[in-house]
Amino acid sequence: MNKAVIFDLDGTLIDSLEDLANSVNETLAEFNLPLHTIDEYKYFIGNGAKVLIQRACENCNVNDELLDTLHKRFEIIYKDKINSKTKVYKGIYELLSKLEEINLQKAILSNKPHAFTIDYANKFFKDFTFVNISGQKDNIPKKPDPQVALNILEEFKLEAKDVYFIGDTKVDMQTAKNAGMIAIGVLWGFRDEKELRENGADYIVSTPDEIWELIKTT
Repeated sequence: MNKAVIFDLDGTLIDSLEDLANSVNETLAEFNLPLHTIDEYKYFIGNGAKVLIQRACENCNVNDELLDTLHKRFEIIYKDKINSKTKVYKGIYELLSKLEEINLQKAILSNKPHAFTIDYANKFFKDFTFVNISGQKDNIPKKPDPQVALNILEEFKLEAKDVYFIGDTKVDMQTAKNAGMIAIGVLWGFRDEKELRENGADYIVSTPDEIWELIKTT
């Protein structure tokens, strides 16, 4: 099949919300800064770890130096908690197995720091083949910049119109549009249908099985 898929990670393949929220809150507590509910973190996640910290501190009097300190401390805490509560969403393994059966190329593109992205891929998806697994790296633009998505496209050796970009936030939909790919927004992640549609989703799905049906029929 001359198609391929690029998956976002957090909120698409894995539910990492609680571990992320707990790690940021623990960081904030060490510096006597206000904490947030887990639901609030749904709207902080999506643009990388540093932006996550910035959003958590938005209403605090925090300078750039302290933000850097908080960011470094968060990464230490998160590394210890990375597998405490995180789990793969229901139906994802079944979807990946079906895609393997038809030899459809797959990749993961996340704004999570690259080392953490690789850690999660090794823990949860070591039995599946991915052409590329990319997290956020220094000096490389993050999503919604299309650079890494287009690099992956070259590895696929396909046209952009034949690649599905699957994610749960506006960042993912914008990345898909910027790269000329088909944008699939998932509703089991961190954001709602309105955000996904307003940012260019070509399709909205409620279950991983709906992704399988789309790939078979479009």
